Order: sequence, then structure tokens, then C-alpha cells
Amino acid sequence: MEATAQQVVPPPGSAEEAADFARLQASLEQQFQAVFPDPLAPRCVVIVPSLSLDQEVLAKISGVHHYEERMLCMLLLLRLPRTRVVYLSSKPIPESIIDYCLHLLPGVPPQHSRERLIMLSCHDAAAEPLTAKVLARPRLIERLRLAIGDPSRAHLACFNVSALERSLAVRLGIPIYGCDPALLPLGSKSGGRRLFRDAGVAIPDGAEDLDDARQVAEALAALKARHPELRRAVVKLNEGFSGEGNSLFSFEGAPEGGGLAAWARERLPGLQFEAQDMTWEVFEEKLGEMGGVVEAFLEGRDKRSPSAQFRVDPLGDLETISTHDQVLGGAGGQVFLGCRFPADPDYRLEIQAEGLKAARILRDQGVLGRFGVDFISLRGADGWRHYAIEVNLRKGGTTHPFLMLQYLTDGGYDPETGLFQSHTGRPCYYIASDNLESTRYRGLSPDDLIDIAACHGLHFHSAAQEGVVFHLIGALSEFGKLGLVSVAGSYERAQMLYDDTVAVLDREAD
Repeated sequence: MEATAQQVVPPPGSAEEAADFARLQASLEQQFQAVFPDPLAPRCVVIVPSLSLDQEVLAKISGVHHYEERMLCMLLLLRLPRTRVVYLSSKPIPESIIDYCLHLLPGVPPQHSRERLIMLSCHDAAAEPLTAKVLARPRLIERLRLAIGDPSRAHLACFNVSALERSLAVRLGIPIYGCDPALLPLGSKSGGRRLFRDAGVAIPDGAEDLDDARQVAEALAALKARHPELRRAVVKLNEGFSGEGNSLFSFEGAPEGGGLAAWARERLPGLQFEAQDMTWEVFEEKLGEMGGVVEAFLEGRDKRSPSAQFRVDPLGDLETISTHDQVLGGAGGQVFLGCRFPADPDYRLEIQAEGLKAARILRDQGVLGRFGVDFISLRGADGWRHYAIEVNLRKGGTTHPFLMLQYLTDGGYDPETGLFQSHTGRPCYYIASDNLESTRYRGLSPDDLIDIAACHGLHFHSAAQEGVVFHLIGALSEFGKLGLVSVAGSYERAQMLYDDTVAVLDREAD
């Protein structure tokens, strides 16, 4: 421990730290060529599920500190018999939840996988990013180094990569399979709008790079002037999460003559916020800190929110990973609740193609790892029209269910058809939710859930390549909330398994 205290590290955010990080990231290419392709190669994956985002916005999400559990799906990497996984968390994760995850591993004895898993906790539930907590604990960092072993065969897997994760990578001397935080402006709401325009992808009319209430009001007035029939607009913070940084503005009662900007400014405190308990005072403060955008609210009787996911590997190759239809809720229908895979056959290849236009620019800018492009799609007489609304340069709500599908079925995605097949050639579909929530579920412990699942056969059946898998289990007792992925050979079968599972939980909770 004394050596750690004396270690000289470059100051966070310094040019020296950036140079060290660039050297580490360059080393990932060699790992990707020598280690990644060999399933028997020794390696260590350090999983950092930190939500290194604005904490005040995140605090509006029920049970958000349990979202660190969403990356427990990556424990399925332990199916590789020489792979070690180090998993970090703010608070210790109950052993019953870990045991549940490890029993999903096909053909791997739980004892064998458990011996290769190291769980490290900060024992700290404070409302700050997990990575910040780790950086404040030099002894924990030393334990991390010991667990990693050979740094030339190790890398960090993060939910999102901020300056905090960059500092941690430099402290540990291992690269991150993720985007350099210097490129994060490309993934802001404003950066996304500029990117889509450069890529020739349609976007809703609006304005970006807005820093205060006056600019927002002027943008709303200009938008209404261009579209007199417009009923509503969206005001978004640049760094919102799962729609929690969004709000709706109504043009009802707008004056037809002059003074529209002043009228809009007076109405801003009445924004309809998606985040629970959000206030105009907090929203305005965040607007000054991170900026925001104004966009026309797209109205339509048949309206969807599909997304396309991509990955750039360390060699610079761009891969299409998946498409999803997102399930949205909240007061204005902008909060991510879950998803359905794959996206509708009517347009899944269309949004994949449109997303690729933006993905190629991101690749050329140096983006690394997973990212997604979200759309709003409206059906008209001549078919579907798609409008790109957001880039997420991080893992997202569609990441963990898709990883579960990959690991459980050992299958792959075909970008020519937009379909996924298991290793047996069986087509796979799923319904997933992060927000299966009921006050009746409060008080159910992880052990209770696992007992209910065992008694009712609520698990993934490897032979049939279908079933259900739970996540966010730690949020169940306090918040009555958990996640669920239902996998089957069709949308209809996946939905039936999902509904049956919910019905069992409802009965058992009464």
C-alpha cells in the first residue's frame, strides 16, 4: 500500500494524463488481435458500471444506484475458461444475485466461474459516480492492480467513459474498450444534431447549442414562426439520460403577432418535465452548465422510437450490432422503459442504413466501442419517415438484453436481414424492460424472487433456446422494481412469456 501512496500520477485532465491514456488505448489493438480471438487465452476484464453522468438528473430515476447491476450480464464472459472478471460496485452485491447470474452460464460449473470472479465494492452509497469513489480509495486501486495481474492482457469495460474513467485507466495502466471522453461532445444532443446534418440524416426542425432560458425562448419562437401549426416542442438538456433530461413545451395560447419569444420565456417554468420531481430552477441551472436543444415534437397516429446499435473495434472496423424498437413512457412519452428486438421488419433495415451514415462519421472521428442512434419514425401514406434524434456514445438500455441474448444462445446478428439466430439456427426475439415496477413487489428480497422463479420455472431453457432472465434484482425490495428479458422464437411467444412472468409475480406478491 505504501507504494501506491508514493505513486506519481499525472493530474486529472492534464496533457500528461491525455498522452498516457492515448498510449494505453493504442495498446488495445494488439490485445484485440492476439487475445480477443482466442477463447482459451488468459485475460482479465475489469467491469466498471459507473453511471458517470449528471447526478442530479440521475437522482430522479427510481432506484438508480442499482443500475450498476445492469452490467452483471457481462459475468457471462466467464464462459471463457481462462478469463477473469473483476466487477466493481458502490455497495456489495448480494451473493444470491451473483449466484443467479453464474447459473446462466451454459456448461460451466459455478465453482469454476466463481473462482475467476472478483467482486470489489466501495461500501459507499453516496450519490456520486462509482468511478469517483474508486479513485478516492488508493487501497482499493491497489487491490484492483493485484487482481488484474498482467496489464497487457486486461482492459476496462465501462457503462460510459468520462474523464473519471480516463483517470482510472491511467492509474491502473490498462486501456478502455470505449470512447475517448475527448469525443463526448459528438454524443451530446447538440453534437448529435450537427452530426446528423453532416451525415445527411433527417432530423426534427429545431436549434442546438442553447445555453440559457433566453436562447431557448428565442428558439421556440423561431420554430413556431416556421411551423405555425406546431402544437408542441421538446426542450432537452445536452446530457440527459434515458429521456430524463427532456421536457415538453406547449404552444397552446401562443400569440399570433409579435412578442412570441417573450411569451415563451414566461411559459418556460411550466415545462412538462419527464423526470419526476424536476423543477424549472434545477432544469435552468443544468441548461447553463451543459446546454441544450429545442426540437419540434413530432406528432403522428402511428409513431415509433426505433434505434440502431453499432460498434467500432480497435482496428477501426465498423459493425452493425442490432436494431430495437424502444418502449417509451413518462409524462410526454420520452422516457426509456424497455425495448423489443429486433425492430419492426417494415423499417429495421432502413434505420440500420440511416444509422450507418452517422456511424461512419463517428468511426472516422475516432470513436471506439459501442454506441447507438435513436430515431422517431412516423408512418404516412407513402411509408415510414425516420428522424434521428440522439446519439449515445456509451452502453445503453438495449445493451444488456442483447448481450444476454448473445451469451445465452451463442448466436449472432445478420445485418443483411436484421435478424438474430442462435448457434442452432433458431431465430431469436425478445421483449425487455428495466422498469417492471409495482408497489406490491416492495419487500420481496432477491432470495424471494429466485424462489418464485424456481417454483414456476421462470428461467432460460437452453435446450429450447427460450425463457426469461431477471436483472436489477437488487432494486426489488426497496423500490418494487426489477428488469426482465423474455427470449423466444417470435415476438408473440416472447410477449406471452413476458406477460406470464408478470402475472406470476403479481400473484406471488399479493
